[in-house]
Amino acid sequence: MIRFRFNVHATDGRARTGEIAMRRGVIRTPAFMPVGTAATVKAMKPGDVATAGADIILGNTYHLMLRPGAERVARLGGLHRFSGWERPILTDSGGYQVMSLADLTKRSEEGVSFKSHLDGTRHLLSPERSMEIQRLLGSDIVMAFDELVPTTSAPEVQAAAMERSMRWAKRSRDAFDAGDEHAAGAALFGIQQGALDERLRKASADALLGIGFDGYAVGGLAVGEGQEAMFGCLDYAPGQLAPDKPRYLMGVGKPDDIVGAVERGIDMFDCVLPTRSGRTGQAFTREGPINLRNARFAEDQGPLDPDCACPVCATWSRAYLHHLVRAGEILGAMLMTEHNIWFYQALMADLRAAIAGARLEAFANEFRARYARPKGELT
Repeated sequence: MIRFRFNVHATDGRARTGEIAMRRGVIRTPAFMPVGTAATVKAMKPGDVATAGADIILGNTYHLMLRPGAERVARLGGLHRFSGWERPILTDSGGYQVMSLADLTKRSEEGVSFKSHLDGTRHLLSPERSMEIQRLLGSDIVMAFDELVPTTSAPEVQAAAMERSMRWAKRSRDAFDAGDEHAAGAALFGIQQGALDERLRKASADALLGIGFDGYAVGGLAVGEGQEAMFGCLDYAPGQLAPDKPRYLMGVGKPDDIVGAVERGIDMFDCVLPTRSGRTGQAFTREGPINLRNARFAEDQGPLDPDCACPVCATWSRAYLHHLVRAGEILGAMLMTEHNIWFYQALMADLRAAIAGARLEAFANEFRARYARPKGELT
């Protein structure tokens, strides 16, 4: 059984393409992971997500621990059997949601106690409990538990959160190794923190490398700092991490964010944007995003994207999708989401091919020039 193996097949500048081999399948990199927060990629069936080109999806520790409960999922055969997705699953640690969604949080060295946003019950999420939940879910890639603070926080707050995250990373590693995750074929990723401070990022990377992980995430970005600041951090942060391990940029992002991050050496991405946008009437196209609620699409008989090979573009017109979206029909959310997932997976395939062909710069420049948002398209 292959537990975890990362091979780089080609590089182009700082970008690389390769694959991660695991027991449940191969993940082609650069990879985009559709987000399946509550054991489902919203408005999509698992088989359709795979057909769109996804090799791996993401599940959410915080949401699944609250509903239906990790212990229940385990009794029902684990997250893969429960959801009908048999390919790899990455589960995040729950730290971000605890900080952003839960009420009355109290942070301590032990972990974070919080009040559920669902029913008000109180819970404690610690590195050890996070590892236990992800084990019960049957995750293939487990994320270490960390503390996230806004990039606008005071320097001393950022430093303290990074240092605590590194202590929690060691506890996550110890708890993971003490359990049966490794024997079951799971991998563990550490999360680099440090906001936009290069010195803090370096200290975080050094601590993680000293502990040792199967892969490394760049955390704490895409939280409102803007693309320029994010790219400024990515100009140095990936290079501080192990060159022979996957690099995962958490929570990113817009298509042009992904292209720029791949150019800077990132291998893995996740974001709710393609699914959330699909449910709200926004479609991604090679000419930029379009809002299907706009009245100008009411009699447009063309496809969402003439260059897209997805079943939606092959079958239905913008006019029909406009009607579904304006009418609030469930099918509208389904078809728009399916198209967006295909768009993201096609972008990743194009990036992999461009890197393998040593033509990433030309591809990225052409993509950005074409994708620039037309005025008035997005409201």
